[in-house]
Amino acid sequence: MGFFDKIKHVFSGQEEVQTVEEKKYEKGLEKSRKTFGDKLNELFANFRSVDEEFFEELEEKLIEADVGFETAVKISEELQEEVKLRNVKDKKDVSNAIIEKLVSLYEAEGTTEDNSLHFSQEGTTVFLFVGVNGVGKTTTIGKLAHRYQKEGKKVLLAAADTFRAGAIEQLVEWGRRVNVEVVRKPERSDPAAVVFDAVQKAKNKNYDILLVDTAGRLQNKVNLMNELGKIARVITRELPNAPQEVLLALDATTGQNALTQAKQFKDVTNVTGIVLTKLDGTAKGGIVLAIRNELHLPVKLVGLGEKMDDLRDFEPVEFVYGLFNGLVEAPKEEN
Repeated sequence: MGFFDKIKHVFSGQEEVQTVEEKKYEKGLEKSRKTFGDKLNELFANFRSVDEEFFEELEEKLIEADVGFETAVKISEELQEEVKLRNVKDKKDVSNAIIEKLVSLYEAEGTTEDNSLHFSQEGTTVFLFVGVNGVGKTTTIGKLAHRYQKEGKKVLLAAADTFRAGAIEQLVEWGRRVNVEVVRKPERSDPAAVVFDAVQKAKNKNYDILLVDTAGRLQNKVNLMNELGKIARVITRELPNAPQEVLLALDATTGQNALTQAKQFKDVTNVTGIVLTKLDGTAKGGIVLAIRNELHLPVKLVGLGEKMDDLRDFEPVEFVYGLFNGLVEAPKEEN
């Protein structure tokens, strides 16, 4: 069953029992879903007919919903053609068509997307985390460490954001909370030296997973590129197939700013996936559509709440379900 087929199936009332993941996504995307619904309601309240002005306004509303400029223009243009061909006039039919186009485009852009996290088949798996300060990067590392430790894996953390004493202390505190060891050095130490020590310890003590926190000083992209490059070389020299993932943490509440950060980090390092934090605390969930459609970077983890287990593997179908559930009206059955 395809994306939209599943969604129509769910929305039509044919599927009454929600899975655990569907419930998580529906609750986590509540604010985004309400905002998106409000934008559509505003749009239809202001227009009696579906004319050229309507489609200009539709573009604006979609941009406001953080689906991305390119996506908004594409949806508007495609819908304009379809409305003419099918002679659609009913507001609910147009509303359904808007969401169907968004979902279809999202599905089409993700046919080759790999949302899974990759692990080493032997030896230590290394995940390198990048991102600006304050996006929830360290919290993500702490929650992920907790998850893997619960699964019986031996986990090690590396505090390679040495430019802020607060960053080191925050990771050490997470290590204490989840009972995971943290490799650290004093503030202003060489980040690559911290990573070297961590990799050596991971190899010698047979750790399954090493999670590395790094600085995210985008104001000096050359320095950041050099620093991340040096860290990657240190890892690869000791573990040729690592790092298995370079994960960029983005704060979903910042909307288009997150998209800008992603573009900048793509320029300085080989990002393999996105961790989208604070998705439950924002009305800007449409940013997931923009990340896929415009950046072609897979979202791999999402933060859907404050609890330890609210850091979830990203499930595209459940995301779409959570974002649009209740906004599509099932077609009326003819007597």
